[in-house]
Amino acid sequence: MRIARALVDGSPRIVITDAGQSRLAPASHPDDALAALESGRSGTSAGWTVVDLGDLELLAPVAGAGKIIAVGLNYVDHTTETGFTQPERPLTFAKYATSITGPTADVVVPDHLTQGVDFEAELALLIGRRCGGDTPAALDDVAAYTVANDVSARDVQFGDVQWTRGKSFDTFTPLGPELVTPDEFGDPAGHRIYAEVDGELLQEDDTAEMIFDVPTILAFVSDGVTLEPGDLILTGTPAGAGAFRTPPRYLQHDEVVTAGVEGIGELRNRFVHRSRLTA
Repeated sequence: MRIARALVDGSPRIVITDAGQSRLAPASHPDDALAALESGRSGTSAGWTVVDLGDLELLAPVAGAGKIIAVGLNYVDHTTETGFTQPERPLTFAKYATSITGPTADVVVPDHLTQGVDFEAELALLIGRRCGGDTPAALDDVAAYTVANDVSARDVQFGDVQWTRGKSFDTFTPLGPELVTPDEFGDPAGHRIYAEVDGELLQEDDTAEMIFDVPTILAFVSDGVTLEPGDLILTGTPAGAGAFRTPPRYLQHDEVVTAGVEGIGELRNRFVHRSRLTA
């Protein structure tokens, strides 16, 4: 089963795709991905109107998140290209929920603050139930998977020393295009992950190449931190990000980044400089 959110008549609406057929939730349905999953499992969605997903303007598949926890330096080749030492345990940082945007929305770059904007294709997890504390989170606590682009203002990220601000500007977390349930996605290891800039393939790897796999990440981040339904975890990016190329390949105004994970789909976001919007 797949869950999407679409803009219909000016309002966000849930779309459930199952067995190859997409159905649009009534306007009265909560704008909530976890509620949508329940509607799909219960069979409630069977009576909804059939739609063509390709005709809809998709939004981020979640309306927001209580927490966004991201993992850095989680692929061997990426760690090597950065020059950092491979971590002995997952390196985590936070992103603000206000950075979430949709799978085809423009990413607006505050170019008065940064000239070093970068891309990072990632597999993201949506937590489905309260977990952690005395009982570490496990794969059964994952409600769905999606694609994320952990957009990063590198000059801000490294200039601040801690990473949160440079990773959290508005629109810096594109998500989507859909949430895919674990029964359809399968083992989170073994999926191609990639990113292109204006059609040029710059990142390509397999999620099996994570240093810390998804079960390890879940157990680590939930040890002492309770995870709530709707929280998101980004699991790291492979080699090829722009900052670590020679010369660096930072994103320019009007370039388009395509980020994808096999079995889920693709994000396709145009990057626009804020100063060019008001010029």
